[in-house]
Amino acid sequence: MTPGTFLDPAALAIVGGGTVLATLLRTPLADVARALSALRVLVRRRFDAAPLVEQIAALSRIARRHGAMALDRTVVADPDVALGIAAVVDGTPVPALLDALDTAQRARVERHRIAADVWAGAAEAAPAMGMVGTLVGLVAMFTQMTNPAAIGGAMAIALLATLYGALLANLVAQPIATRLRTAARTEALERLRLAAPLAALAEREAPRPVSFVPQRDAATAPEDAA
Repeated sequence: MTPGTFLDPAALAIVGGGTVLATLLRTPLADVARALSALRVLVRRRFDAAPLVEQIAALSRIARRHGAMALDRTVVADPDVALGIAAVVDGTPVPALLDALDTAQRARVERHRIAADVWAGAAEAAPAMGMVGTLVGLVAMFTQMTNPAAIGGAMAIALLATLYGALLANLVAQPIATRLRTAARTEALERLRLAAPLAALAEREAPRPVSFVPQRDAATAPEDAA
């Protein structure tokens, strides 16, 4: 028995093609594209907010020395930090800043959930497509009962389709979905660390109300004194 024994183009086409087709039929193309681009997360290191916290501290020192408007010339790559710094420059109140960060966080979590759900849906479809391949192989086998030479190929399709479906679901699609969900939870928890320093910076640099003291008219001042 060689590895080539477990390779059958027809079974692969039924299971692979059927899984892809089922995923495309149940999912918008934009979500499928997002799920494919999310594969980059699997090769990245665990998300750590410490460098971003240090960046906020450095930006806070710049604002202390040169004023909040100096932050408008800084380059910030992270979207949450950029959102917070823009709010600081605009003089946005702290509650509004926190609401904006929370909205961005919820949108990010939803995008991650959609990507993971696409792969979870593929994991559900793969075994079903394996059963479809098994049925196709059995039908081909029964229609070739008078031709013993063709029975083996049909039986191979029937058995290997089930094998491919199980492998695709449990060794590819479902592990990807699980790892994407884990990465999303880790990033969401780490990004919670950004709210406090950004809020502190916004509170410190918030515009202060200017109080005006009315001046007395010089002509009426002596009369008041008298």
